[in-house]
Amino acid sequence: MTSDTVFKYFPDLTAQQRTQIEQLPELYNLWNSQINVISRKDIDLLYERHVLHSIGIAKVMPFLQGESVLDVGTGGGFPGIPLAILFPETSFYLVDSIGKKIKVVQEVAKGLGLTNVRASHLRAEQVDEKFDFVVSRAVTQLKDFYPWIRGKFKKESKNILPNGLLYLKGGNLEQEIKESGLKVTQYYLKEYFTEEFFETKQVIYVKG
Repeated sequence: MTSDTVFKYFPDLTAQQRTQIEQLPELYNLWNSQINVISRKDIDLLYERHVLHSIGIAKVMPFLQGESVLDVGTGGGFPGIPLAILFPETSFYLVDSIGKKIKVVQEVAKGLGLTNVRASHLRAEQVDEKFDFVVSRAVTQLKDFYPWIRGKFKKESKNILPNGLLYLKGGNLEQEIKESGLKVTQYYLKEYFTEEFFETKQVIYVKG
C-alpha cells in the first residue's frame, strides 16, 4: 500500500501535507530500527494500519483552527502525528508512559517540520491541562480508560460534536461499551474506507 491510498480518501491535501505523508515510511523505518515502536510486520503496512486508521478520526471530526487535542498512549505517534499533518491549525499534545516512544514521536515530528505537535513522557492522569478533544487508539478497555481523562475537557464547544473522546477500537464492542456505563456513539470506518482491515474498526465518541 502506498501514499496514494491515503490521497484517494483525502484528495484535498496541500502539497506540503502530501509531502509529509510521503515522508512517514522513511522516518518510521529509520527510528523503528533504533527504537522498536511498530511491529516488523506492521511497518510494511504503515499507510493502512497506522496512517489511514489514525485519520479515520478526521472523517468523524474535522478539527478546527485553534482547537487542542490530547493523544493518550500515543505509542510511536498514532493517531496524533497523522492528525497533526491533516490539521496544521490545531495543536496536538502527545503523551505516553514509555519514554523511548516519546523520543520517536519528537524525532518524527521534527523530521516532518510539524510545529503543532508537542510530546511528553507522562501518564494521562499527570496531564494538568484541558482540551477540546482527547484521541487514543485501543490503549485499554473503555471502562478503565475513561476515568484517566475525565475532567480534562474544556467547557465551551465549537465543533460539530461537543468536546469529548474519539477512541479508535476494533471488533465487537457491545460488552465493553455496556461495562463502561458510558453513553457512546459508534462510527464504523468501513463506511469510509473499503480495505478489509477496516471491516470491524470504529471510532467511539463519548461526550466529555
